[in-house]
Amino acid sequence: MYAGRDRGPSADWSAFITSRHKRELPIIGWREWVGLPDLGIETIKAKVDTGARSSSLHAFRVRVFERDAETWVRFDVQPIQRNSTKITDLEAPVLEFRSVRSSSGRASQRPVIVTSVSLLGLTWPVELTLANRDEMGFRMLLGREAFRSRFLVDAGRSYYGGRPPSSRRKNAKKKPDGRRRVMATGDVEGLEVPASTVRRTPKKHSPR
Repeated sequence: MYAGRDRGPSADWSAFITSRHKRELPIIGWREWVGLPDLGIETIKAKVDTGARSSSLHAFRVRVFERDAETWVRFDVQPIQRNSTKITDLEAPVLEFRSVRSSSGRASQRPVIVTSVSLLGLTWPVELTLANRDEMGFRMLLGREAFRSRFLVDAGRSYYGGRPPSSRRKNAKKKPDGRRRVMATGDVEGLEVPASTVRRTPKKHSPR
């Protein structure tokens, strides 16, 4: 017997299932090394942000083009933080364009792609907004839509999935000189964005 007001068997059973489901979910930290196997990126450090709805990937020299009557995007990625020498040139079909507001308050249309993310032995598809995150601390942001019902987040710890050996080396105290921004945030070369493909996010959010 339960003390107090009887909630009924259905409410108790629902609470039991929810509690059991949460206990069975694997735990990740507020930052993790993830893989993007479809893009050929073995490891990239991502910030796991429960306050962000969508996910984004640092990309620059973004060029939109047509291939077989479909819209594609070609872009460059620097998967290693504070390293402007390692650049990966990638291509992917565009899912849609979304209006994204930067930390400075400037709104721009950004391409969205679907690619696989791997973490803790799991691989699943995630929608990624291609945005210039050169001024941010992380090359990738993993929003709650990407890990909802898959993981629980421990905001006080990091790297439940481990770290690659190269990341354990001490970072240089000074950032490399001569870094320059190839494109201004929000610039996309190529096709004009059709109005019908633009989806505005219901809640304005600045990737952190």
